[in-house]
Amino acid sequence: MIDDSTTSNLKEMTVAEELMDGVAPLTRLTEDEAIFRDSVQQFAEGRVKPLVRDMDEHAKIPRSLIDALFALGVMGIETPEAFGGSGGRFFHSVLAVEALSRVDASIGVLVDVQNTLVNNALLRWASDDLKSRCLPRLATDTVGAYALSEAGSGSDAFAMASRAVESGGEFILTGRKMWITNGNEANLFIVFANVNPEAGYRGITAFIVERGLAGFTVGKKEDKLGIRASSTCELILEDCRVPRANVLGEVGKGYKVAIETLNEGRIGIGAQMLGVSQAALDHAVAYIKERKQFGRRIADFQAVQFQIARMAMELEAARLLVYNAARLRDAGRPFLTEAAMCKLFSSEAAEHVTSMAVQLFGGYGYTKDYPVEKLYRDAKIGQIYEGTSNMQLQTIAKQIIG
Repeated sequence: MIDDSTTSNLKEMTVAEELMDGVAPLTRLTEDEAIFRDSVQQFAEGRVKPLVRDMDEHAKIPRSLIDALFALGVMGIETPEAFGGSGGRFFHSVLAVEALSRVDASIGVLVDVQNTLVNNALLRWASDDLKSRCLPRLATDTVGAYALSEAGSGSDAFAMASRAVESGGEFILTGRKMWITNGNEANLFIVFANVNPEAGYRGITAFIVERGLAGFTVGKKEDKLGIRASSTCELILEDCRVPRANVLGEVGKGYKVAIETLNEGRIGIGAQMLGVSQAALDHAVAYIKERKQFGRRIADFQAVQFQIARMAMELEAARLLVYNAARLRDAGRPFLTEAAMCKLFSSEAAEHVTSMAVQLFGGYGYTKDYPVEKLYRDAKIGQIYEGTSNMQLQTIAKQIIG
């Protein structure tokens, strides 16, 4: 008689054996989705991979690589072809972020912010004038950034201190934004400020701010643990005059722009964490099949097989959650809870999978000569930005309990 523990062990061994034979379980994609994903993966392997270590060490993305991303068409995936974009679906953005992050999470988040936050917000909320002025640039040569957080308003995003005062046909913005992804590379920023502090969050308004405007400065660039090539910067607004025509959505409705856009952004971060986890698993499987101890491959030891099986299980579960949330969004169905779940689970899975990869590499895994050390560093941010794990838990609980 086979008891429950034996059955569980046999299942873990089966998954591990399939992985080591190169037959990993895959979430089903349509033919066009698979072709798109593979083309982005091929680009990542050919153009991004040779630059990864140098980008990490120097904390900088070469402009030539950014130009190549525009040429590939992944900087305006959902943007209609009439505006110079690719005319794809949100799910294509998720596939692109995952594929790029499998090689370098910094490039993954550059593309993620461009698509799931900046382009997405403009497509949904911008006037026809703003769309015609901004979307073609964002699809062809201009990097965008999304400026919501401040030193005193992280998880409590709407406690922001930045102010906007209307004067004639302009708004005068003052304040400081913190931890803004793409800050160094961007020339177009979605900036949130409060036009009526007495109204609380109902005074928050979103503005399109261009680099080069008087009173607008990109400040300190943070020196980070992971995703080091991705710039994270402070933005300084000192009586920065922004035309009223650059209001994104309606005055006082910036909180709605932020909430609804961030729901999609969380799916993008989930996709980034998928790519990081997949890379860690791939490297771990290749290593254990080559590394020998006690006269045998370490892949032949059951304890190692079980670890690989659990890594694969967590990755597959995360992928299903991320893909499900993305498909719900494309179908126009509610996805708030699913976005929170996929972001929470995929980021926690990435931390565990990358940690286990370092463990399986042993002493080698702790050195920069092997790729898993960087993957481990890159994974941590997934539990922090675009809503911490505690904030995702709160969202999920509220939706369930009411």
